[in-house]
Amino acid sequence: MSRIARARRWLRRVVNYALLTWLVVTVGSVLLLRWLPPPTTSFILQNRIAAMRAGYGFYPYPYHWVDYQNIAPVMALAVIAAEDQNFRQHHGLDLSGIRRAIRDNQYRDRPRGASTITQQTAKNLFLWRGQSWLRKGVELYFTGLLELLWPKQRILEVYLNVAQFGGSVFGVEAAARTYFNCSAAQLTREQAALLAAVLPSPSLLHVDAPSDYLRQRQRWVLNQMRRLGPGYLQGL
Repeated sequence: MSRIARARRWLRRVVNYALLTWLVVTVGSVLLLRWLPPPTTSFILQNRIAAMRAGYGFYPYPYHWVDYQNIAPVMALAVIAAEDQNFRQHHGLDLSGIRRAIRDNQYRDRPRGASTITQQTAKNLFLWRGQSWLRKGVELYFTGLLELLWPKQRILEVYLNVAQFGGSVFGVEAAARTYFNCSAAQLTREQAALLAAVLPSPSLLHVDAPSDYLRQRQRWVLNQMRRLGPGYLQGL
């Protein structure tokens, strides 16, 4: 066997082992998180690293896991109304939403995204910030795993617990206690709509100092919640 053939054989082995390791680690992690609360998320870790680099030391993030049944149903409905109204129907990608976003963004000052709740859960848990084709590819991979291995209610439960509701506020329990001095189970319809309204830009929109735009968006979320109705959550 020539040196070139041996090198190619060795390279194939390395690639195969790398792919096998990637599959075992990623699929295993997603399977474990189907039943276990995530101890942290990629976005929280990135914020902590940024805080340490800025000289703030180990910045504490008030992340508190809470089970789905201990979250006010209006909060789950508000997030779906604000972020992903086809959540129950799609399998990770909302193709009709993507087409609408492409069409509408030609005429909007604020570009509207079309990421589903599943995609956002994948990003928060596993990915880095920024935009690139590599990142989008990894996001689609994890989105497929979540849809394949988790029920819809679990995806929504994890998203509510890891979503960023402010610069240092992650998860609905921390948001409820930080902004309204109550638990996630006690959130009112108006409070839930306000929290959901900041999700597109949690670093720019502030629950504790809502702008006119945020109030307008809150009213829109409330209208969408009424349109969907509480029955939307049944069967997730």
